[in-house]
Amino acid sequence: MNNEILIETHPFEPYIPEGAKVLIMGTFPPQPKRWSMNFYYPNRTNDFWYMMGLLFFNDRNALLEKGSKNFDLDKIKQLLNEKGIALNDTGYRIRRLMNNASDKYLEIVEPVNLKALLSRMPQCRALATTGEKAAATLADLTGSIPPKMGEMEPGPNGLHIWRMPSTSRAYPLKLEKKAEYYKRLFEDCGIQTSL
Repeated sequence: MNNEILIETHPFEPYIPEGAKVLIMGTFPPQPKRWSMNFYYPNRTNDFWYMMGLLFFNDRNALLEKGSKNFDLDKIKQLLNEKGIALNDTGYRIRRLMNNASDKYLEIVEPVNLKALLSRMPQCRALATTGEKAAATLADLTGSIPPKMGEMEPGPNGLHIWRMPSTSRAYPLKLEKKAEYYKRLFEDCGIQTSL
């Protein structure tokens, strides 16, 4: 019997709109069995797209398909393109030590090539991580100090490095409160919200 833990490679290409102003980075997607779409934050029980709906449309369900519990990927991409919000994760290759999506049991075998990623986003002025492990990984990649939750630290080349609250429902913070933190990030990047 082979007890070796499989190494997974990131399933999604970086999402980089033209003129991206901010790159939001999680750690790594959950297992495919948890996906409701083939895109970032695919788990219906993650608050990311509900929070983005609240922030930009004053409606937590704005990024769902009409009359459905499925995310509307076209509407999501339209929002990201319009606002200049790029998405990628800090882990490129990982091992799941407990066969689940918890960052606590995720080993990053190979981090993302951040330099190559940023070379595709000349107007990007901020990096934001959605959780503690992503923040620690990004700090290692940039040689910066991991910010406290909800705060910003200066990074290399004038970048603002933010650590945002996790959008996992396991993180004990109301959706509206998470949205307030992300509103500060977007305002710092010159991105208007509806809140």
